[in-house]
Amino acid sequence: MPRHGELDFLADSTEQTSTRFVTFLGPSMKRFDLAITTTALFYGKSLVADLQQGICAVIGADDLEEPGYLEATFKIGETEAEELREFLQMVVGMPYFTD
Repeated sequence: MPRHGELDFLADSTEQTSTRFVTFLGPSMKRFDLAITTTALFYGKSLVADLQQGICAVIGADDLEEPGYLEATFKIGETEAEELREFLQMVVGMPYFTD
């Protein structure tokens, strides 16, 4: 077990965040249990966690336009990905960059 003096921190910060917990069913009857965390850390993107599968991804509006991105990231089919995309388009913003 490493001692504290042996750790090489690349970053360590604390900030206030906002987390939205959402459960919904799409027409396919696939249930989504999500936690969407908004933070300044990801340049305007949101941390989206699928609570059923234990999968997290940092997602912005640009990622939603990427073909196959949601399918591969969340291990879901095309129909379920379209339902998730429809929801996420309402809650994730465009990325922004700071100095």
